[in-house]
Amino acid sequence: MKYIAKFKYCLMIGFIAAFAACTKLDVNVQSQLTNSNFPKTPAEYIAASGPVYTQLRSQYAQSYWFMQELCTDEAVIVARAGNWYDGGKWRDLHYHSWTIDHEHVNTTWQWGFSEISTCNRIIALFNTLPDNTTKQITIAEIRATRAFANFMMMDLYGNIPLLKNFGDTTNLVTTNRSQVFQYIETELKAALPNLNTAIGNITYGRPTRWMAFALLAKMYLNAEYYTGTPRYNDAVTMCDSIIQSKNFLLDANYIAMFNIDNGPQIRDFIFAIPYDNIQAKGQYFARYSLHTALKDKYGIPFIPSNPMATLPAFYNLYNDPADARNKQWLVGKQYDNLGNPIIIQTTKAGLDQTYRGADASTLVNYQLEFTPNLTLDPTVDPAKLDVGNDELGKAKGYRNNKFFPDKTSTDRNQSNDVPVFRLADVMLTKAEAILRGANSTYGETPLGLLNQVRARSGAGALLQIDLQTILDERGRELAFEGWRRNDLIRFGKWENQWGYKTDANPNHRIYPIPAIQRQLSPKLLQNPGY
Repeated sequence: MKYIAKFKYCLMIGFIAAFAACTKLDVNVQSQLTNSNFPKTPAEYIAASGPVYTQLRSQYAQSYWFMQELCTDEAVIVARAGNWYDGGKWRDLHYHSWTIDHEHVNTTWQWGFSEISTCNRIIALFNTLPDNTTKQITIAEIRATRAFANFMMMDLYGNIPLLKNFGDTTNLVTTNRSQVFQYIETELKAALPNLNTAIGNITYGRPTRWMAFALLAKMYLNAEYYTGTPRYNDAVTMCDSIIQSKNFLLDANYIAMFNIDNGPQIRDFIFAIPYDNIQAKGQYFARYSLHTALKDKYGIPFIPSNPMATLPAFYNLYNDPADARNKQWLVGKQYDNLGNPIIIQTTKAGLDQTYRGADASTLVNYQLEFTPNLTLDPTVDPAKLDVGNDELGKAKGYRNNKFFPDKTSTDRNQSNDVPVFRLADVMLTKAEAILRGANSTYGETPLGLLNQVRARSGAGALLQIDLQTILDERGRELAFEGWRRNDLIRFGKWENQWGYKTDANPNHRIYPIPAIQRQLSPKLLQNPGY
């Protein structure tokens, strides 16, 4: 393990065995606690709250991430001679042609509301215990986590059911998005006084007061879209609460922030989801992004699957050669760690399936070279989003390598933690809010804030700024961190064309309520257009 303190909440697995019977919604929670098993010390409270964080981690870097990124210009999973077509579930995210039966639409819904239900269950358990400061802090952390889960569901699905208490899983009804927004805001403000202000090992991976400020800043920045009422001055206030605390810094090494040994020492991270290839599994970005021929270069114990790439227009945002953020991408000819070309032995037809020469079976040595354009295989129905599976096809599309491959893993799981809120995001949020009409504070200007973020990665200072500049900078700074969909909608770019996506239906700014969920809870109203 990278940090014992970082994964302290993983130790809860043994402790929570005493509460195992509390998985049923109709259980009498008071009967599960006795003087011999209820938590007393801070460490025991952390352990007992474990299910909240293990559930949150389970799909954050998987199904939830897919729904926030694969529908944007930032990332796409293509088919390669049928591989990764998977019934069209990846294609539908790119085309915005998902339906009420889409796998990830339902998986993410189940994950999010299971997280909320888990929070409610643990809060109900703790409410039966004697009152003390540790109990108050822990319940505040869980309330903030529940607010975050509600935020993610509101952002994805719009009008959602509100599960405020343990057992609120029957007769679910749809709640207006504005009311959900108000509920999340109220919950965060109620939790704030009891949230820890300490940062570092002691609180890493759990909500702090700074995490609540960051979530509120994100809420207020999007408030005009969510509720119809701008809250840009409130967004600046929340950003200032973080910036002026001086608790967070822009770490000098941008690329190192996402390595397998990241953790509480990263001063840019306000709140992150901890992953570990043994104790906290569920993050394996390298599986999707890396070409099979890169296995040995990175010393990883599995063969990558190679389906995911970015679109050329998004990569073109990286237009400053001095910008260290360029290093997160794999482009062009590929070399091993000693500088030798990575060679794939194939045939002329294996290299290029369109080759029809008599010597098609002749062996050739091909240096792996990632090319930008994801051109489709002309022999396959374009609706399949298939780029071919010859060697040239396998190398189509630039690859993101931000979450560096984990050679210490015994399988595809990686130990890179995934940031949710970062100082750089907060600074860009403040810059954007001011550009949208908020008052400037502490002498900070939008251009100055943006150039501070750029300077950290060695990018040159810009001389002028507008909203498009902010969106582009957010793309460069926050690529593959799960915010692109949220950004494109807020900036009015969601209906634009990119890649092979032409859909411009504004109803697709939110996902449908899954069909199976409406069958289970008929009072849930379907979103418009589905």
